[in-house]
Amino acid sequence: MPEQDDAERESDLGWADTPEREFDLRWADKAEHKEPSARARMLAARWKENPPRPQPFRADPDPAGPRRSSWVSTVVVLGCVAAIILLLGYANFRAPY
Repeated sequence: MPEQDDAERESDLGWADTPEREFDLRWADKAEHKEPSARARMLAARWKENPPRPQPFRADPDPAGPRRSSWVSTVVVLGCVAAIILLLGYANFRAPY
């Protein structure tokens, strides 16, 4: 059986007249039949034998501790900002020029 070179194989496959061999996603999306992904096939095969049981809705977990009110957080942030401003002002007052 004679060996075919790349040009002969391309012409046999119909690629010789195609300017680009790589096709974009639009070309793939136009396909009539779309094969499911490997994960979808695996889950379908698994669920055919052993379907998953219904799961209840999971609510948010309980908070770890009591929540601080928003005004406490605001006071803490403003207190830190005021302390930094006072510290920087004191440092500039004490620094000799």
